[in-house]
Amino acid sequence: MNHPRSAIKEARLRAILDAATELLIQKPTASLNEIAEYAGIGIATLHRYIESREQLMLQLGLRALQVVGESMRQIPLDEEKLEDYIPALIEALIPLGDKIYFLTHDATLYYSEEIIAAEHKLKEPVCYAIRLLQEKGIVRQDMSVDWVWNALYMLVFIAWQQVQDGRLAKRPAAQLVTDTLFHGVSAR
Repeated sequence: MNHPRSAIKEARLRAILDAATELLIQKPTASLNEIAEYAGIGIATLHRYIESREQLMLQLGLRALQVVGESMRQIPLDEEKLEDYIPALIEALIPLGDKIYFLTHDATLYYSEEIIAAEHKLKEPVCYAIRLLQEKGIVRQDMSVDWVWNALYMLVFIAWQQVQDGRLAKRPAAQLVTDTLFHGVSAR
């Protein structure tokens, strides 16, 4: 049974992380003081929950990966309709961009073993699907699974950036990523 005090503390931490996410979307370089002010709390209260900017970014990164993982688990990997998996994945990921994209501005996350392990866990089912798509001849076999994964990953990030910058609407972004991944930019 959850202790009421710990449930309250967990809710406060979630509220702080939500406020930090909102502010960091607008201003990726926001300081802890600015985050505390935005959250409507004092810096001392913030420090009871978050010791440093690095710890904040780690918690936000892990939470973002959890959200991505939850969205990915909603997409069935039906081997009969395998060609629908990647487009469905892209469709699910594009709306999450505003909650995740700002994290790419923080280089400390690139070296976090926790983040790397969580990303690897998310990558596994997608790479499995890519291998199956290669076996069916839907995805080129002369490209490594890792190359296709990275192409997909970077296209999603570019779409998030374009959406964030107001140069691309969310709705056509998923189709643009899918078309670019499967058909490139050739006019043929």
